[in-house]
Amino acid sequence: MKLITQTPKKALKAFLKQKPLRSEIDVFKTNLIALLDKISVIEKRPKDESEEHLKNDLRDFLRDTYYRDTNAINTKDKKDLVIHLDKTTNSDVAVIIEAKRPSNTNEMVSANNPNKKALHELILYYLDERNKVGNFQLKQLVITNINEWYIIWKFHSNRPLHFTLN
Repeated sequence: MKLITQTPKKALKAFLKQKPLRSEIDVFKTNLIALLDKISVIEKRPKDESEEHLKNDLRDFLRDTYYRDTNAINTKDKKDLVIHLDKTTNSDVAVIIEAKRPSNTNEMVSANNPNKKALHELILYYLDERNKVGNFQLKQLVITNINEWYIIWKFHSNRPLHFTLN
């Protein structure tokens, strides 16, 4: 299996038609800089901080940037992070996120080698959510190490999206 990589501009083509407000851009920029700063601190002290720390920082970024008043974001069972369909954790899961430390190259997928633990875990969590819970509301699956994001949002498609922050 080989992933098809795309630039953010191409991968998010439909979203380019939306015109965000300047205030939304400013919030995104501020929160992204804060997230990247926190991640760089974690990476400088790899023995001191666990992957749990990364997940908390990622959750805070997503909540503060996009989902503060609309969707619950938390862990669920063994899933690193999930975004629920509404404000409560009782609602179905819409997004499953598998997060890896930027330095964890042994478990993180790449465009040339997607057969890694992160993908295996994400597939397991997806199948558990569909088969054990009966959740057919899943919208996206995400694997990230903050610097790279693999977003699968069309389950009937065999073309998952990938982009790298440069």
